Amino acid sequence: MSRDLLVTGIGELATNAPRSPDLVGVIRDAAVAIRSGRVAWAGAAADLPAEHAGLPRFDLGGRAVVPGFVDAHTHLVFAGDRSDEFCRRLRGEAYEEILAAGGGIHSTVAATRAAAFDDLVTAAGERAWRMLRQGTTTIEVKSGYGLDTATEVKILEVARAVGERVPVDVVPTFLGAHVPARGMAREDYLDLVTGEMLAACAPLARYCDAFCDRGAFSVDESRRVLRAGREKGLRPRIHAEQLARTGGAWLAAEVGAASADHLDHATAEDAAALRQAAVVAVLLPAASFSLRAPQAPARMLWDAGVTVALATDCNPGTSYVESMPFVVALACLEMGLTPEEALWAATRGGALAVDEPDKGWVVEGAVADLAVLDAPSYRHLPYRPGSDLVWAVVKDGGVVVG
Repeated sequence: MSRDLLVTGIGELATNAPRSPDLVGVIRDAAVAIRSGRVAWAGAAADLPAEHAGLPRFDLGGRAVVPGFVDAHTHLVFAGDRSDEFCRRLRGEAYEEILAAGGGIHSTVAATRAAAFDDLVTAAGERAWRMLRQGTTTIEVKSGYGLDTATEVKILEVARAVGERVPVDVVPTFLGAHVPARGMAREDYLDLVTGEMLAACAPLARYCDAFCDRGAFSVDESRRVLRAGREKGLRPRIHAEQLARTGGAWLAAEVGAASADHLDHATAEDAAALRQAAVVAVLLPAASFSLRAPQAPARMLWDAGVTVALATDCNPGTSYVESMPFVVALACLEMGLTPEEALWAATRGGALAVDEPDKGWVVEGAVADLAVLDAPSYRHLPYRPGSDLVWAVVKDGGVVVG
């Protein structure tokens, strides 16, 4: 529900206002006026316009405020447990070996196919609530654990139900091209994805994604899927260059994808193509951390002028991470981004990756999504990894946590 609110007692407000010399547009001793769920005014409390003084007040006692986190890449809806697989990887087994033996995505597919709709809603809803309590107010949610039409539809319907039951915004993505379904000829599965499955899923999704990588789909196969999605009104996204450099980043640029995600093996040439095509690079440091793999070249991508976003890649096998504050810390400690760059990428960058230009900043007209930190500054996000720093969350102008 959209509400009117005056947030006062803000010790430090990170606005992400454009052209800010410090990138994140810090205002100290600040206030934010919210009307009908939108930011009506943000600035120094001493400059608060009299017209907003009578709004209901929420005093933060000097705490810091950042925009609500936008998690632009998750696999939130799934069933099953892959902790055994995690331990196998720790013992030295490669993910591709586990996948070839029927584990990995295939084990999650079997469990998700067997799960009841209400059970999936309950489990995914609990994850969404935990994300919300850690400051995430918008979550992109992919299908891809069905690999048959009925289950892919079920996953997207679950995602919609989660958005109706938890005060977060859900951005749905069709990922029928996650991996080829077991027991089907490759060409038959591509026919299914681009035909019956896409027709059934397109009304439930905003984007069409493809896993373009070693062991998944080739550039030509991914192009076929993404073009079919475009014909159904779904903008492309793509998993690219995670396990090897296969050309997924160039394909993202070619098809005008909203984002190219992972990019662990991206090169300077890939960065130039993404920048020129205005494709957002969604980086997933928790996945590389969990897989004990090299991190994506965040510093190179940022310095090349690519718009960078950060996301959790929350999934049961390779990144069971629900915390965007932890991802911010990893981006600084493992990827080489500054605290300002990581915060911007986790908020404004994520909003741009899901085509939500009114989110990810605290400026007049923006959606009033705020995360209140029990800390004096946003710098505490990377400084205190693993700490429970989110004290309250404002969604559409209403206090939903805290």
